[in-house]
Amino acid sequence: MHSSAPATSPATSYRERLSPSLWALVSAAVCGPMVALVLAPLDSVVGLIAGIAVGALVVAGLIALSPVIEVTGERLRVGRASIELTYLGEIETFTGDAARQARGPGLSSSSWHLLRGGIDGVVRIAIEDDDDPVTHWVFSSRTPARVAAVIESARATAAPAGPDA
Repeated sequence: MHSSAPATSPATSYRERLSPSLWALVSAAVCGPMVALVLAPLDSVVGLIAGIAVGALVVAGLIALSPVIEVTGERLRVGRASIELTYLGEIETFTGDAARQARGPGLSSSSWHLLRGGIDGVVRIAIEDDDDPVTHWVFSSRTPARVAAVIESARATAAPAGPDA
């Protein structure tokens, strides 16, 4: 009997929610006091309750609707987009000034991208599908090196055979 890591092909091996930064959530929460001020002349209690409810709903909505990066044994999902790992090519990760270049002047018009303000890291993955007009996926991640490592690990586990397989 030998010990090995549990199989992770159908299960998620990486998941990251690209939630808004703290300053974005605080800015969104300002909607609550604005609603309270608008409704205060009608009824201050109703205005206060509505303001608290609106502030909480806006913040909760921003968090709940944030895109998710997910790697399984067979697929990469970023937001609503999904691609099989077999179509992924070279993976590059960027932080700092290199990340600013990758999501700014270095961003190709033929790439698919999901970029979030307040998240420094960027992952760029070449797409190796002749039928796909998209040449790269470029997306934000708080841990770009970890995303790349998990994708490489999942590809190695899923396809131990050569490229012709």
